[in-house]
Amino acid sequence: MQTGLKSNLLIRLGEYKALFFRIGLAYVFYFIARVLFYLYNRGLIPVTSTSEFLKLAYYGVAFDTTAILYVNMIFILLSILPLTINSRKSYQKFLFYLYFATNLFAYFTNFGDFIYYRYSFARTTLAVLDSLKNESNIKALLANFLINYWHVFLLFILLSIAWVYLYKKVKVQPVKIPSKIIYFSSSVVVFLILATAIIGGIRGDFAKSTRPINLLDANRHVVNNAQGDIVLNTPFAIIRTWNTNSFKKVNLVSEEVIQEVIEPIKFYKNNTPTKPNIVIIILESYGREYIESFNKDRNIPNYKGYSPFIDSLATHSLIFTEGYANGYKSIHGTSSVLAGIPSFKDAFTSSPYPKQKIESLVSTLKGEGYDTSFFHGAPNGSMGFLGFGNILGFDHYYGKTEFNDDSEFDGVWGIWDEPFFQYFNRTLTEKKQPFMATLFSVSSHEPYMVPEKYKGKFPKGDVNIHKTIGYTDYALKKFFASAKKEAWYNNTIFVLVADHGNTIFYDEYKKELNRNTVPILFFTPSEKFKGVNSDYAQQIDIYPTLLDMIGYDKPFRSWGRSLIAKEGPSPFVMNYSSNHYQLMSGNYICIFDGEKAVGFYAKDDKAMNNNLIGNRNAEMDALEIRAKAFIQLYMNNIIDKKLTTEKSTNE
Repeated sequence: MQTGLKSNLLIRLGEYKALFFRIGLAYVFYFIARVLFYLYNRGLIPVTSTSEFLKLAYYGVAFDTTAILYVNMIFILLSILPLTINSRKSYQKFLFYLYFATNLFAYFTNFGDFIYYRYSFARTTLAVLDSLKNESNIKALLANFLINYWHVFLLFILLSIAWVYLYKKVKVQPVKIPSKIIYFSSSVVVFLILATAIIGGIRGDFAKSTRPINLLDANRHVVNNAQGDIVLNTPFAIIRTWNTNSFKKVNLVSEEVIQEVIEPIKFYKNNTPTKPNIVIIILESYGREYIESFNKDRNIPNYKGYSPFIDSLATHSLIFTEGYANGYKSIHGTSSVLAGIPSFKDAFTSSPYPKQKIESLVSTLKGEGYDTSFFHGAPNGSMGFLGFGNILGFDHYYGKTEFNDDSEFDGVWGIWDEPFFQYFNRTLTEKKQPFMATLFSVSSHEPYMVPEKYKGKFPKGDVNIHKTIGYTDYALKKFFASAKKEAWYNNTIFVLVADHGNTIFYDEYKKELNRNTVPILFFTPSEKFKGVNSDYAQQIDIYPTLLDMIGYDKPFRSWGRSLIAKEGPSPFVMNYSSNHYQLMSGNYICIFDGEKAVGFYAKDDKAMNNNLIGNRNAEMDALEIRAKAFIQLYMNNIIDKKLTTEKSTNE
């Protein structure tokens, strides 16, 4: 019996050796992808030495293990089941196709992040993939990506060929089975051993009994939070966010603390009630880095800006030079600006909770008799704007369909900014006042093209987006020149803000806490609101600021604050990056994991080089309490559908 068991184990030994070799190959190629990911994004992720990178890669093995075992679960199962046909050529050919169909699909997601990371500053998650459902031109976008980033696809193809070549180096030879009973019994023993190992590997930590590792665990062994994205791999980030919902009710502080430090219901009495028109222009990818008037005091060596018109407008406006986005995607910026609802780990708009009654700039102004409209030159419904706009209650939506002239289509995203901005002006001129209108621009977006007639007109700059920044700035100049002639112009508050940042050139903006900064500008032709303010400001502050400016005389819900009010919460910014919340206020920056502070940094340490958590003081303690209060209010109000000041919040 013992001899038979041994002989049957030897029979399957070739299969087991081939299996371990094939799974081992996945580790090798995941390591190569990690190296390439870093090389493509080395300007954004500080790594001081090869040894430090290798240490990060070592910690990444646990995350690779989880991803590889998930992706290969069926392949492994079919490789170790005692089917008696395992060694046959036809069966091995079937395993070959199964192996590469699953592995190459998962592997390719890493390559997407070689490029996409510079825009999102995070590994791609399921929420990112969900946002693609709102795009009607996915084929055009993919074709454009193929053309502009051909080198990424070439690397993927070359590595795939190498992977296939190496896989074929170890073959399973056909064998005869002398005793099926012993064959099955011995195989079951091995199966149970491997199954136990696989379960532990999928969890990512054999010693951790409470939960599998998740994205947050990538930051356990890093010096800088951004290094967590080297530890991670993209298949893991997608798998771990599959069917997950980060919106969970928490109980961290008392209700009294929330009322004191957040003041969720705002009521301003700083201005006489008026009804000016409100025009909000959200500029696609228009990071603060690109605008000289927002960078005058930063002492950036050899700095150049690319927005001369915005610079000229800024001299007549109220601008906030420490403005931040509250999310990393266009729909995040829209919900933050219009509804004062930020997005953190998962987008509010992609969660189970956006379909509820939401008090917003749209609803409050409609209550004051405003006509409300949203303009976006892309195909109607792109980026989820039409759906979210319907939830907010916009009276009108104007997209590529309403523009009705495809000769001005850029071929990828939508109507060029210059003609669409002019259409925006013409449409507003036909409206009855007061109106509130939001325009979301298109052209300052990858693939960073300008109309043929303007080739060479705008400075090429140092990175791909700079020339399109110049083009959108020119389109704004033409828009204001046209609007200035209209009767509604002098009775209007204009807001300029970006949805998020984009390609970074200057080292100052490569710092962790400067990556997603945006311009925030308020302009009135009368120059009632004017000046340069260096206090913290964020997208969710725009909603309460506008209501304060027009003297809105009713209480309203807001996580942000009026940027012109002297009373209320002190200036702050709350956002999410590298799997942690970041609360900036006063003299410190608090890094918060959802339950407790895990880091404190001086306000000028935007690169987060010196963690001060070992020398906590009273101001740091207060900042941690504020972070707890904010997250508790945010999570609980969204889940409990308390996004209005009304007692009843039925859908």
